[in-house]
Amino acid sequence: MDDLKKGREYELLVEKLVFGGKALARVEGLVVFMDHAVPGQRVRALITRKKRQYCEARVVEVLSQSEAHTEPVCPHFGVCGGCQWQDIAYEEQLKWKRVQVADSLEHLAGAQGVKIEAAVPSDRLIHYRNKMEFTFSDRRWLTPEEIDAAGMRDAYTFTLGLHVRSWFDKVFNVEDCLLESAEAVEIVKETRDWCRGSGVPAYGIKSQRGFWRFLVIREGKRTGQTLLHLVTSDQPEHEAAVNTLTRHLVSRFPHITTVVHSVSRKKAQVAFGDQSRVVAGPGVIEERLGGLRFRISAESFFQTNPFSAEKLYDEVSRLAAFQGTETVWDLYCGTGSIALSVAPRVARVVGFEVVDQAIEDACVNARLNGIENARFISGDLKERINHARGPGSGEHHPDIVITDPPRAGMHPQVVGALLEMGPGRIIYVSCNPATLARDLAFFTERYEIGTVRPFDLFPHTPHIECVVRMDRKR
Repeated sequence: MDDLKKGREYELLVEKLVFGGKALARVEGLVVFMDHAVPGQRVRALITRKKRQYCEARVVEVLSQSEAHTEPVCPHFGVCGGCQWQDIAYEEQLKWKRVQVADSLEHLAGAQGVKIEAAVPSDRLIHYRNKMEFTFSDRRWLTPEEIDAAGMRDAYTFTLGLHVRSWFDKVFNVEDCLLESAEAVEIVKETRDWCRGSGVPAYGIKSQRGFWRFLVIREGKRTGQTLLHLVTSDQPEHEAAVNTLTRHLVSRFPHITTVVHSVSRKKAQVAFGDQSRVVAGPGVIEERLGGLRFRISAESFFQTNPFSAEKLYDEVSRLAAFQGTETVWDLYCGTGSIALSVAPRVARVVGFEVVDQAIEDACVNARLNGIENARFISGDLKERINHARGPGSGEHHPDIVITDPPRAGMHPQVVGALLEMGPGRIIYVSCNPATLARDLAFFTERYEIGTVRPFDLFPHTPHIECVVRMDRKR
């Protein structure tokens, strides 16, 4: 073990894929993690980092190919931080996603013997996302070929694209992307060209100076509507440039139905604003999901793969086994998509969400669909849930709770409140097997874990969604 050194190369057999998307091999009994390797490959790898319990390595050469390998189709594969499994056959991706869910529940939740169903595949493998965030930067990441080229230095000082894998401050120009639509890529390229020629500087991620910060494109896949959300720094003297850019893009791309401009004073690289204004159109788009209409605004949450989301929502209702008399609480409800999809099957549903704009959208969505047995409560969930279950709140005790938290999982106080309330059934929708397992561990003493069904909403990435049914023990 002491002979294994950083900077040396080893021949390795790739054994499996692990949580987070990395490949695993072993050398002299020590675990080695690598990016862009496929189970079954024999590779020559360079040790880049050595720790007491594991190493990290970079694949230098593939010595023998795996049957699970497939040729990636995106020109940015290997550089971009997304679609890192694009070189793995899709059936193999589904297999390893299921394995990762099983490993997380067994090792982190102590859930022995729980059956993990086969992962439900995505209806679409490309062009499935309805939202993408693109970053402006005053310095563009260069390929080795570009570094050697001459006469293009001016083009290196302005970019609009995606982040290089594992680098928060490196952005490359997107020329193609298979996640959103082909039209979205054209909007990105046109916006980049116009802004670069505007004389108004892009925001520097390190210097924290400049104006253009983010371009977010949201699409109604079934309505053909497109929302552009431009996020800039707080420089009122450049507001006219936003107005001119909007007129240019709307004339160039007629399917752009609304444009929103937000000003961000935050240092953090997040595509949210401190204040917003509608520059063109109504400020929202509509989407159809499961026979329902949904209004989506610039900063509200909505499932990014609407095609597979319909299957997921159907599974939520199936596992909940509604009888028509239940009171249902929907935690982290976003724009109300789950709450409104189950509302026709129950007596009443109450949605909870911290984002005020999302709650406004949820209320409008209920009216759009003529649903009268759903109401929505805005505010910090750990405070609102305690108030709602207290005496004099006027809320009915939930028979069934549906919870769909962000990747960080549920706050411990929310978990505690659920355990005190003791609803008969909990349906947990998760986008992170690790935090799902952590949260389930708190429930296993009082709840029986039933069905665990993974749903692939994010093909070619290691991300996996899960729906879990828990029933209160008698």
